[in-house]
Amino acid sequence: MSFGRTLGLAFRFSLREMRGGLSGFFIFLACIALGAGAIGGVNSVARAITGAVEAEGQSLLAADLRFELNQRRATPDERAFLAGLGDVAESANMRSMARLTDGSDQTLVEVKAVDGLYPLYGALATEPPMTHDGLFAEKGGVFGAAAPALLFERLGVQPGDSVLLGGQEIELRAILTAEPDAVSDGFGFAPRLLISLEALEATGLVQPGSLVEHVYKVRLAGGAGSAALEAAQAEAASRFPEAGWSIRSRTNAAPSLSRNIERFSQFLTLVGLTALVVGGVGVANAVRAYLDSKRAVIATFKSLGASGRFVFTVYLVQILIIAGIGILAGLVIAALMPFGASAVLSSVLPVPASGGLYPAALGVGALFGVMITLVFALMPLGRARDVPATALFREMGVDGRGWPRPVYIVLSIAIAASLAGFAIWFSDDRRMALVFVGATVFAFLVLRVVALGIEWLARRSPRVASTPLRLALGNIHRPGALTPSVVLSLGLGLTLLATLALIDGNLRRQITGNLPDVAPNFFFVDIQSGEVEAFADLVSEQAPDGKLIQVPMLRGRITALNGVNVRDMEIPPEGGWVLRGDRGITYARNAPENSTLTQGEWWPADYDGEPLVSFTAEEGGELGLKIGDTITVNVLGRDVTARIANFRAVEWESLAINFVMVFSPNTFAGAPHAWLATLTDANATPAAESQILNAVTRQFPTVTTVRVKDALDVVNRLVEQLATAIRAAAAVALIASVLVLSGALAAGNRARVHDAVVLKTLGATRRTLIAAFSLEYLLIGLATAVFALLAGGAAAWFVVAQVMGLPSSFLPEVAVATVVVSLVMTVGFGLIGTWRVLGHKAAPVLRNL
Repeated sequence: MSFGRTLGLAFRFSLREMRGGLSGFFIFLACIALGAGAIGGVNSVARAITGAVEAEGQSLLAADLRFELNQRRATPDERAFLAGLGDVAESANMRSMARLTDGSDQTLVEVKAVDGLYPLYGALATEPPMTHDGLFAEKGGVFGAAAPALLFERLGVQPGDSVLLGGQEIELRAILTAEPDAVSDGFGFAPRLLISLEALEATGLVQPGSLVEHVYKVRLAGGAGSAALEAAQAEAASRFPEAGWSIRSRTNAAPSLSRNIERFSQFLTLVGLTALVVGGVGVANAVRAYLDSKRAVIATFKSLGASGRFVFTVYLVQILIIAGIGILAGLVIAALMPFGASAVLSSVLPVPASGGLYPAALGVGALFGVMITLVFALMPLGRARDVPATALFREMGVDGRGWPRPVYIVLSIAIAASLAGFAIWFSDDRRMALVFVGATVFAFLVLRVVALGIEWLARRSPRVASTPLRLALGNIHRPGALTPSVVLSLGLGLTLLATLALIDGNLRRQITGNLPDVAPNFFFVDIQSGEVEAFADLVSEQAPDGKLIQVPMLRGRITALNGVNVRDMEIPPEGGWVLRGDRGITYARNAPENSTLTQGEWWPADYDGEPLVSFTAEEGGELGLKIGDTITVNVLGRDVTARIANFRAVEWESLAINFVMVFSPNTFAGAPHAWLATLTDANATPAAESQILNAVTRQFPTVTTVRVKDALDVVNRLVEQLATAIRAAAAVALIASVLVLSGALAAGNRARVHDAVVLKTLGATRRTLIAAFSLEYLLIGLATAVFALLAGGAAAWFVVAQVMGLPSSFLPEVAVATVVVSLVMTVGFGLIGTWRVLGHKAAPVLRNL
């Protein structure tokens, strides 16, 4: 019989067999729908958000092109070039302190000063609505401003009240409700204070070396397209190669937001793939149970002359049809997710995520669903092909021991390898995806070994007097035991949750416990060179027991490595952040505290030769740098090239002053700059800290003061929100584990019924059987929990200690929670299924034994 005719006949028989419905496949359907829906939905939402960001690029950037300069304004030639492109709106961003006019309170603010053309695109919204002049104009020597409600709450003021910014009184005339280009300006630790450029000049905050970003936003004439954007950027780079400006267009309005969405989407995709892989165990269980229920049909097929290939094809078609139904259900949910996300995320994201169908994203979910089905279904189908009809008629079943034919093993491995390859290929960070895939494969192998170990221990355990315990140990290692399925399904989900909980707990402990103990109390920014001594005297007076460290600070952008422009280089993703944007830099005669030389030598204190630089060892290794390489940095519009003299290991977690790059003192001789300082006083009370903050703000109004504890509170809230989102996403994998666990118990019901009937016939009571089954589930669940804790602890230690470079510790509360969850799930679900088993009548079962 030709292949086409065999397939057609198999398809017809498959449809006939499925007339009885999908009984026994609900776990199968749920597992496939959950995984495929999660993958398709997450990718659809991500594409909806990124599509909205791209569509609203002009409004998010409030321009077609954005040019940013650090610590200097554009030169006349640069400004003339920008004006030739179209309308130019100028703004300036910096941090400073806003204080009440009576000096009783103050807070950190993100100052943004704008001109009369702001915004070129989008709309600035305030409450009450006001014109530009009404909001910002000077009235009786007082300039106006808008600020979000948070600033009003922190200072306890109302619209119409005034604050002091630097040496200038500012009237808070309106509440800022919408700032079109907020997301393109980046994340801020403090509330916005929106003023005019004239007001900023009057404050006296901008001094030589002040950390201020000057931004020029351009609206191209005639609604220019992408080609004009690229041409303008290329011309700016060629005409002003040493300008050092950062250029961004409306096509890349919010790169940080886009990167974060891509990373979170990738994480959620991998979590969805984990759910699918865990669900694959449920697929295998469901297929085995279904084939076991079709023993008589398969035996009849074979007795009437059907080949093993025909039997295999009939049931493969059925499995694929059922998988298709599950995938379709998951994709329907996935297709609806962008519409739901647009409503839920509208208050969080700067642009609404528009709903719509994203076939490519849905196709990824469908592809993964089909491949997982085949990986886990081919092996049991291959076994069913070769079981003799006589064995089936004798009720021996199709899930006995032994391997199927090599072709099915090879096919399963090939499809699994293809699945791993696709997961890595579709990922933006392929290194991370490769680690994830490798860890998943390793976890499966280890869990299989754990299951075999549990069975071996149960088999080798000494004979016990307790009948229930003896029965439980026998059930753990007997042929067809639940042990492998339960350990595989529950182990992966629990390990993932334990890992995330331990990482989250260690981060929180570090932020709220360890860091405040070793971190400075304050950071002081923008101390002018002429104020350094007076500032030190004031701090010594206010905190006589404190330790003050002051260093010069500039801002610079790495433009070339070994003479090659960084735009023309393939940069590893792990080191890319060093080259992205401007970095704080300094110069020093001696090596900074909290750092240790790992290679090279420090320059002499009186060094006056070729500019040298000390680079952090970890970041240097990620960029492939070595001693003697050159680094070109643009500072204040001038390219400075220095040679790497040494590498340093830096303790970033101490939050002490340190920099990726520390230059020799002669490198920036005569360059205007401000100073950065930290104050550490372990004995300072909150009242003393408030007094120091107030005194510094009063005497040095242009100095920006950041209390570290306030910054750590902001970081802790962000970590909490992120951890909540990640745990919610990881719960998808745990739900899949629950479904697989339920399916494994259901798949073993026939054997359980036979065991219960025989034991009851031999005199066992219901109480004895319940105790035996409970002990079996308890032992399996406890062993799985122990593995999840060990594996999760190792994974969390690697992430926290090796990747993040932070101290890692084991958290007892996580251990207790993991054990409790494992036992509740195994014992609870096990007893629910067992109760139904114990209710079967003995006679019908005994007649079929």
